[in-house]
Amino acid sequence: MVNDLLVSARVGDVRALGKLLTLVTADPNIINEFELEPKSKTIGITGSPGVGKSTLTNALIAQLVADGKKVAVLAVDPSSPITGGALLGDRIRMQTHATNPNVYIRSVSAGGHLGGLAKSASAQIKLLSSLYFDYVLIETVGVGQNEVEIASVAQTVLVVVAPGMGDAIQAAKAGVFEIADIFVVNKSDRDGADGTVSEINAMLEMSSMAHKPPVVKTISTTGVGVADLLNTISAL
Repeated sequence: MVNDLLVSARVGDVRALGKLLTLVTADPNIINEFELEPKSKTIGITGSPGVGKSTLTNALIAQLVADGKKVAVLAVDPSSPITGGALLGDRIRMQTHATNPNVYIRSVSAGGHLGGLAKSASAQIKLLSSLYFDYVLIETVGVGQNEVEIASVAQTVLVVVAPGMGDAIQAAKAGVFEIADIFVVNKSDRDGADGTVSEINAMLEMSSMAHKPPVVKTISTTGVGVADLLNTISAL
């Protein structure tokens, strides 16, 4: 049965894919029974609550689809203390893409798992990246300094900050900012955006990090800077 589902999922059967992801969510170890060869580009989108991760993810989907790419999204949401299910739904946040045949969106509850992801996230990402998608986007819940699990499952990690929220100051500290491949100053139409960019760059210059991540400004509500962001990702 599992092999039949995998065969169907590989040719774009979203119902078969949904069933496979449900199986993996219930038992992440089942992924070891699959013959998989991950080949998609995986991009992690992380950062503090309120910086616009979901809106940026939405803008990245739009740009990638416009470029002729097929995209899967794993959106890790806060979990309900009552049901354990995801509090935010993918169809609500990214409903403009929900019916696009080149986009597959899956919400998964964090379920109390620390690290910004869900317990089954690694297995789900491995499955998605082994199918027909060009890109797999992984959006974490709002994370703190010690929640850095995204670095172990994504090839490129975007750490999203916003002007006026104090995120740039955290770049000098240990934790989530040390896993950044790219810093994204989102909501860059706000006052203080250039100052935030300068502050991050200054802190990176003073740091001992061998890799100095580039800093890219975006306005995800309008798509400004998103093409530049994707070009920067491709150049890494």
